[in-house]
Amino acid sequence: MSPLHRTIPTVFAGLLILPATAMAAGMPQLDFSTPLTVSQVVWGAIIFVVLYISLSRFALPKVAVVLEERAAHIARDLEGAQVAKERADAGMAEADAATVKARADSQAAINTALESAKQAAAAQAEAMNAALEQQLHDAEARIGLARKAAMGALRQVATETAETVVSRLTGAAPDPARLSDAVGAAMSARGVG
Repeated sequence: MSPLHRTIPTVFAGLLILPATAMAAGMPQLDFSTPLTVSQVVWGAIIFVVLYISLSRFALPKVAVVLEERAAHIARDLEGAQVAKERADAGMAEADAATVKARADSQAAINTALESAKQAAAAQAEAMNAALEQQLHDAEARIGLARKAAMGALRQVATETAETVVSRLTGAAPDPARLSDAVGAAMSARGVG
């Protein structure tokens, strides 16, 4: 039995007790000694019963069906939203994992390129050092040859200069053998030639 079915007897009992209490309290509009008040109460009770029955049999079940459908629709929407949220969370997790992997891959590529560049630079520096060392060695050899040629020419220039000086000072030509020995001794004393 529904709660509304239990309230009907309570309402009728209240309507029967009401006139006695109303008269005792001094409410003339509820004086049941007049036929108008009794008919109003009877018609009010009949209308109430008719409304109660029509509402409980026809209108309220339709409202209950609509409320149940709405609750089911809301539950379906909530389930769909939960599934969509789980898919979105999974997608975000995949995107985060892909981002982390891409960062790691790019860092590895950068490290590989950096190591390759370091090795290439080291090889290039080594090749340049070897080339510079070879150029330095060649330059020293050329300088040595030029010095040797200059020293050879220095002995000749020194001999000719000494011969010219002695000829002008003495008026006679010096002995070529003695002049060559003297120039050689002077050059040896100075560490030249």
